Amino acid sequence: MELMTFICPKHPTVWDGNGFSECFEHMVLGFGVNVVSIIMIVVLGLSGRNARTSTRIAQKRHSEKVFLHLVPASGAFLPLYDITLLLKRALQGQSTVYHEWFFKCSQFSVWTTIMLFSKCDIWFFIFYHRILCFWWIAKPILGIPHLQTMFSSLKVVRNFKESCSFVLDVVFVIYLNIGRVIRESSSNRKCGSLEDSLISCNLEIEDDLGDSGNTCSYWHTLTFKSINSVMDRGVLKQLDFEDLIQLPIDLNPSTCHSTLQCCWVAEQRKNFSHPSLFRAVCCAYGRPYFRLGLLKVLNDCIGFLGPLLLNKLITFLQQGSSNFEGYIFAISLGLISIFKSFLDTQYTFHLSKLKLKLRSSIMMSIYQKCLHVSLAERSKFSEGEIQTFMSVDADRTVNLCNSFHDMWSLPLQIGVALYLLYTQVKFAFVSGIAITVLLIPVNRWIATLIASATEKMMKQKDERVRRAGELLKNIRTLKMYGWDLLFTNWLMETRSMEVKYLSTRKYLDAWCVFFWATTPTLFSLFTFGVFTLMGNTLDAATVFTCLALFNTLISPLNSFPWVINGLIDALISTRRLSSFLSCSEHSSESVQIAGSSSTLLNIDQPDFIFQRNAVVFRDACCCWSKSNEGQSSVLNQITLNLSKGFLVVVIGEVGSGKSSLLNSILGEMQLTHGSIRSFGSIAYVPQVPWILSGTIRDNILLGKDYHAERYKEVLQTCALDVDISQMLGGDLAYVGEKGVNISGGQRARLALARAVYHGSDIFLLDDVLSAVDAQVAHWILYNCIQGPLMDKSTRVICTHNIQAISSADMIVIMEKGHMKWVGSLSEFSVSPYSTISSKKELKISSPVVRQENGRSTSAKAEENIQEENGVNISGKAQESIEIEMRKEGKVELSVYKNYAAFSGWPIAIAICISAVLMQASRNGNDLWLSHWVDNIKGNHHTMYSTSFYLVILCVFCISNSLLTLVRAFSFAFGGLRAAVQVHNKLLNKLVNAPVHFFNQTPSGRILNRLSSDLYTIDDSLPFILNILLANFIGLMGIAIVLTYVQVLFLLLLLPLLYIYSKLQFYYRSTSRELRRLDSVSRSPIYASFTEALDGSSTIRAFKAEEIFMAKFTENVSVYQQTSYSEITASLWLSLRLQVCTTFSSILKLKIFTTSIYLVINDFFQLLAAFVISFVAVMAIIGSHGSFLVSFGTPGLVGLALSYAAPMVSLLSSFLSSFTETEKEMVSVERVLQYMDVPQEELQGRQFVEADWPFQGQIEFQHVTLRYMPSSPAALHDVTFTIAGGTQVGIVGRTGAGKSSVVNALFRLSPICGGFILVDGINVADVAIRDLRSHFGVVPQSPFLFEGTLRDNLDPSRVTSDAKIWHALEKCHIKEEVETAGGLDSLVKEAGSTFSVGQRQLLCLARAFLKSSKVLCLDECTASVDTQTASVLQSAISSECKGMTVITIAHRISTVLNMNNILVLDQGILVSLTNLFFPHTRDADSIRIHLQLGGSKDMCG
Repeated sequence: MELMTFICPKHPTVWDGNGFSECFEHMVLGFGVNVVSIIMIVVLGLSGRNARTSTRIAQKRHSEKVFLHLVPASGAFLPLYDITLLLKRALQGQSTVYHEWFFKCSQFSVWTTIMLFSKCDIWFFIFYHRILCFWWIAKPILGIPHLQTMFSSLKVVRNFKESCSFVLDVVFVIYLNIGRVIRESSSNRKCGSLEDSLISCNLEIEDDLGDSGNTCSYWHTLTFKSINSVMDRGVLKQLDFEDLIQLPIDLNPSTCHSTLQCCWVAEQRKNFSHPSLFRAVCCAYGRPYFRLGLLKVLNDCIGFLGPLLLNKLITFLQQGSSNFEGYIFAISLGLISIFKSFLDTQYTFHLSKLKLKLRSSIMMSIYQKCLHVSLAERSKFSEGEIQTFMSVDADRTVNLCNSFHDMWSLPLQIGVALYLLYTQVKFAFVSGIAITVLLIPVNRWIATLIASATEKMMKQKDERVRRAGELLKNIRTLKMYGWDLLFTNWLMETRSMEVKYLSTRKYLDAWCVFFWATTPTLFSLFTFGVFTLMGNTLDAATVFTCLALFNTLISPLNSFPWVINGLIDALISTRRLSSFLSCSEHSSESVQIAGSSSTLLNIDQPDFIFQRNAVVFRDACCCWSKSNEGQSSVLNQITLNLSKGFLVVVIGEVGSGKSSLLNSILGEMQLTHGSIRSFGSIAYVPQVPWILSGTIRDNILLGKDYHAERYKEVLQTCALDVDISQMLGGDLAYVGEKGVNISGGQRARLALARAVYHGSDIFLLDDVLSAVDAQVAHWILYNCIQGPLMDKSTRVICTHNIQAISSADMIVIMEKGHMKWVGSLSEFSVSPYSTISSKKELKISSPVVRQENGRSTSAKAEENIQEENGVNISGKAQESIEIEMRKEGKVELSVYKNYAAFSGWPIAIAICISAVLMQASRNGNDLWLSHWVDNIKGNHHTMYSTSFYLVILCVFCISNSLLTLVRAFSFAFGGLRAAVQVHNKLLNKLVNAPVHFFNQTPSGRILNRLSSDLYTIDDSLPFILNILLANFIGLMGIAIVLTYVQVLFLLLLLPLLYIYSKLQFYYRSTSRELRRLDSVSRSPIYASFTEALDGSSTIRAFKAEEIFMAKFTENVSVYQQTSYSEITASLWLSLRLQVCTTFSSILKLKIFTTSIYLVINDFFQLLAAFVISFVAVMAIIGSHGSFLVSFGTPGLVGLALSYAAPMVSLLSSFLSSFTETEKEMVSVERVLQYMDVPQEELQGRQFVEADWPFQGQIEFQHVTLRYMPSSPAALHDVTFTIAGGTQVGIVGRTGAGKSSVVNALFRLSPICGGFILVDGINVADVAIRDLRSHFGVVPQSPFLFEGTLRDNLDPSRVTSDAKIWHALEKCHIKEEVETAGGLDSLVKEAGSTFSVGQRQLLCLARAFLKSSKVLCLDECTASVDTQTASVLQSAISSECKGMTVITIAHRISTVLNMNNILVLDQGILVSLTNLFFPHTRDADSIRIHLQLGGSKDMCG
């Protein structure tokens, strides 16, 4: 106790009543902290010296040498100067206190110790050690109380020295931490692989990094000079991806994904039942995020130094002192702005980098899950829901980074502001707090409602995106049915529900904005009112310090509702993503064992049991989802051995389980019982071929190396060589999405060629022969499937082709999910099941069987044709898919006008007027306060009573609140109206676009508009527009007030506007292009994601997951690069908006031939410092009366000073919001692009009656059809007449133009010449939807949509149930429908509830229900067994009597009962054969007719 009395004489030990005592600050927060710092440095130095032998010496960079000498030397000089003064006072006999000696000596010792140890070889180990870096962050924070005490003393020189010492501490900690981060990231690059990173990779390996070209200097990092080259090019030309800055190593998508994936796997192990993506994200990025939080604490605290210095300055002005202290305060205000601007930009930069890492890792995780999750497991989520995961939920989860820090930062800022208010107005501020507290439960209730509305809105958004994807995917079929408007209306209903919840959310947001925006005004009213009513007197220092604190409160108070909403959205999205990412993945093992029956297959039993077999089933039961396990399985008790090298043919009726058998081998189904084991690699060709958007060669290779000989042989065996030789570009011809620009047969052969080229041990072929004509099917069977490339492998083929059955080594018959029979061909021929193949079909196929050994003449002719033509291997790819266009230059004014028109011009005008009046009321409120202060006379009396001033203040407050409410709700209404109008017009334009547009435009590109861009227009754009308007009106108000107070401010304002305009031009030229590149780079991500969703089972079968993951990684990497460049450019602007040099060196203009180029000087001083210092110095000079012009009363001067501080930040915010608005407007611009797509001619000149066509007579007169102007004619001068009520078959080899006849009739593609008449009426004169609705059609690819079965059959609900059941019975699908649950049973997405054959039967039943006089059947029985096909042909003949039936056929049996046959070859009508006479009713006669017609290569 005596020691403390000795050290702290006449001072309290800890607390002096108002705060910490000076002794406590010097001894504990000063001396104690410094001693700890010295001990830590010494200990780290000793431990580093012991470890020196195992570490390499790190070389100092030039900047590190300068910094480690200059800063410690400056830091040591300040306490040394104080020690000298203390010694001088002691020698002169003046009193000195010991605690000050201890404090100053310890300060000097710390900096001296740093200088000494910086000379050591182990300097790197000491100063970049994590512990010391963290301690040095705490050190200046602990010094804040001492700094606050110094400022309360009003001793300028002493305050200046302590401020310099504090700034040196802060600069030192920032430098150390940034340097350590850069060193660690550079070290990680040296470490390389993941295995190396698991080993301790010492940071001392960086001896050569000082000269590395990849590491920028600290100054470049702080000022974002890396973007300069991009911005230079952005002024001169349109930017491209090559112009962007290189992506840092730590932002590489693969690295980011690995980081999150490791944490997600660990989270799944810990919480297997309910893993949380949020916890995994915290594990992956929690530490750097926490470090950013420390930086934010420092940044927020420094932000409050401005109001404190403002208080000191106004107090100085009130006292009228002539000392130079006022100039110190004025300059200090500017220096604080300098420091804070660097902290702001660095925090935002590192937070944005963290968000980019999180975004890429989440997107990659979703894509990887789609590649690895089985179809059965994925069935729990709709395709639209999964696409929303990628387009919306990923971004919302990333926004968690902003919201989480703001959740504690904003209350901290509010709390500190309230404390400072207490120091000014004592307990009067409690009245303001009461307003805030009352609003807390209100906002909590509103937040709960917003969360509920958001969750419901997201469900509707998922459904809308799913429906939009379904519409785009099947747009061709929907147009043929005439259902495009019907589907559009259904989509609009879903959109209406989404908008309903969106409007709920927006109006609740408007209430949030109203409550929080009016809080500062109400706060000032109640605070000043209570303060004066308590008998206190307002003065300028109190009023305008409080006003500055109120301005400080505006940002956190206004941001808080958005933060809550963002946090709620993010948490909802993380839960949604967690449920998807936790799905069990497809097993890559060749052995599948059900958990309940693992004893049925003993894996340890002798291998000889499996040596002869390629696939072994043991009592296997499978279903499509776990929810169906309790119900009947799709496959039941399958026990089967498929021998190696066998051709196994799986047959059975439609829906018997043939495709499910193949999927069970692939592991795509849920195995509920038994086991399935396969041996060797697998190649898979699905029933609906999966085609990539890319070249023919890319589709065949699928990532494998190109071998010319094998490649050519594969093309020949798959009968693709002739087709490729006729394509522009050969095998490098571009195939559109899902193969839209090639025929169905070509798609099937392309998928087959892919499987053959990969040369697997097991081939799973799902009905590959049904999509091609008989001759091509014959060629593929005997030259490909049984040819030398495949005959050594096990081939499992599901087919109804009699030739394939006749060639099988093993035949498996499936019936209703059970294996009905299995045996060899010889056993099959004598079994009772041989009746499955009709005698007629066997008769037709028998010549083929007899010709197998000797090769038929037609096959030899085919071979000669192939040898003659060869394979056209092109060296240059031919583009048929248009590259996505993007606008150049600034966003045109017409885009803004269009958006205003969408929202409604009256609403837009009302918003602007309410915003102007709201700002006027707020400025009037502040001006009235300054008038009140100026009217205070001696003895604290005013001209009018206090009540009078309070009433006027209350009027301003109420006016501001009402106008705020009007503006908030007007903006909400206008934004919602624009969102509705944009969606409706875009959807209508897309639906009315011709099929050719969809053939050339990938659906992912269109879906990007309907999901991501529309989400921006729904949510982000109105928000940023609101901010832009508020910033602009706020700037105008501040500029007017400052000009009114200080006329000389105009001298500063005009050059600032010039600089500002040049700077924003320089920045905006680049930012626009970066946003457009960002939007364009998103489309390949969605397109590849959609492709992977469609073909995931094929990708897994070929073990191509890594190839597709690498391709997706490249797309994400480009997206990362554009986003990183965009963020860097934005921060470049944010820093430089607050900076300028002297006016003579602000801008340098270089004149080029076409443009003026701006070069911004490298060295900037803060514009904020300049503006604030200018106003403050002018106020100080004016207070001395040195100018003839008056600078206003003390109240107005105080108002000007309080307005000057936020002016530059408002300038920065305005340009940032303007740029962001322009970026967001790119979404409107992109949507408007698709509002200008070509439209079909919807209107017609000829009215048709409801029962037209009456007879069904069809005439083609010299019809020529081209799908593209540069492509060969699909139909060339075709002329024929089909009499009404007759049935006509159209035959020809694949690509001959069969489907083009139907396309021309339905006007899916406009004809180039000739005309088409139906009952004498030119179809071109009929309204296009009327035309299509009067024709019936069964498309080649069966189409079912998600919904009830009744809606699928009769979406207009005009047919009775009895008639529907009758049609189903005629199509032999009634029993399956009853089993599925009747007409009200739910059909899953894309009709996956039913097999492809069942889907075709349902489409046929749909056509029967339409009862049109013209019915087009595009090979509607291709995917059904021959027995069912025969029955259906009879049904068609009986049900369609009196109807004109056009049938595109690949089987001869299909055309046996036709009246006429049209034979096409390369778009030319080769023959029109009449089969009306009885002697032409057998297959041999038909074949003779076809050969005479020149079509011997068309049918077999």
